[in-house]
Amino acid sequence: MGYNLKELFEPKSIAVIGASKDPTKIGHVILKNLVEGGFSGQVYPVNPSADVILYQHAFASVLDIPSEVDLAIIVTPQPVVLKVLEECGKKRIKNAVIITSGFAEVGNTEVEEQIKEIAKRYGIGVIGPNCMGFINTYTRVDSVFNPVYKLGRPKAGEIAFISQSGAVGAAVMDLAAKMGVGISLFVSYGNAAVINETDLLQYLSDDPRTSVIAVYLEGVRDGRKFLDVARKVTKKKPVILIKAGKTQAGSKAAASHTASLAGDYAVYSSAFKQAGILEVESLTDLFDYSKIFLQPFPNGNRTGIITNGGGIGVLTSDFVIRNGLQMAELDIETKKTLRDSMPMHVNIGNPLDLAGDADAARFKVAIDAMMQDKNVDIIILTPLMQTISLDSSIIDLIIRESQKMIKPIAVVTIGGTYTEQNRTLLENGGVPTYTSPYVATGALSKLAWYAKRYQKD
Repeated sequence: MGYNLKELFEPKSIAVIGASKDPTKIGHVILKNLVEGGFSGQVYPVNPSADVILYQHAFASVLDIPSEVDLAIIVTPQPVVLKVLEECGKKRIKNAVIITSGFAEVGNTEVEEQIKEIAKRYGIGVIGPNCMGFINTYTRVDSVFNPVYKLGRPKAGEIAFISQSGAVGAAVMDLAAKMGVGISLFVSYGNAAVINETDLLQYLSDDPRTSVIAVYLEGVRDGRKFLDVARKVTKKKPVILIKAGKTQAGSKAAASHTASLAGDYAVYSSAFKQAGILEVESLTDLFDYSKIFLQPFPNGNRTGIITNGGGIGVLTSDFVIRNGLQMAELDIETKKTLRDSMPMHVNIGNPLDLAGDADAARFKVAIDAMMQDKNVDIIILTPLMQTISLDSSIIDLIIRESQKMIKPIAVVTIGGTYTEQNRTLLENGGVPTYTSPYVATGALSKLAWYAKRYQKD
């Protein structure tokens, strides 16, 4: 049965079943996040032992709510989940998120099968059980039970993230919020009793707010269907994925975590490549590689490096080659322009070392020259923020140049507090930044590969 995921992720009214007055309870935190987080629709707390929760009139049962309800968020104890879901069906609620755990992930497969049966009978699209639910940054629907002061909420953006693990998803969301990277939709789907990773991938393929899809995956319900859908999706949008449960120990852990069939990793990895999925090895790579795909697609992999520190330029050059990119050979006219504009102690070449006394104006000349050079497809900037000549004007310059969307720009920044503050400013301005040239060139190599494979303009 097909479910309307747009209605699920964009509800106009929400019932929190299991809402609580106790600030230490999950049902309280979720209600608080919805009420105070900017959701513009109606929120109905459901708790038979309370009349008012967070200044909202509470109902003993979802059946007592006088108006239509688009989404039910279920955080009741496990023994009553089936009863609650049945009541949702009778209320004609078409979407539900079951946060509650204690199902197939602990061997309780019989009760999880009953969730599927009820959902099928009433046509309810269910996320979970054993999940954190979702955050829609545009509609401000937030079913995640972490308090805002502990887990930052990212701003609205173009990267969607679907995660089988709630904890992994929360960590990545927190990092995105800290770095100012925008997210369109985050979904923690847990045991995937009804709606699974394939359904979510298909939905995000057509979501106009999503340009890049990031995935944390332990296993799939239907491998063939997942890959068939992925082949179609990757032609439209990049899918960056990290696979957990690669080893025997990891597979065993996955089974007890989300009741997932992790399977043979070698088979998975080969299938991912065939489907055009970009596989990464770490959670930080998942985050760092996703954001590079918001840059313009390059025409090739010839890379120009601009720095004010010779050593970091040399190191970045090594990683350019090691990650399968090419060092660009600057055009004769580019070299002439640079020579005429630069002090004599600046050696004109690639990497282009602007020297330790370089200011923002010198960087601008260099960036403009490489932007216009037909031999340069990709630009890596490695400004050492510790030098006395650089100030905040370099941040404004890089953001302006990046927003022109002519060629992909990645920035490598290495340093302490001052550097990190400026790195956050760059990320807030939409510039992908990295603390290592190895990660930056790895991300750019994926971007170049994808652009070549799908001939993106």
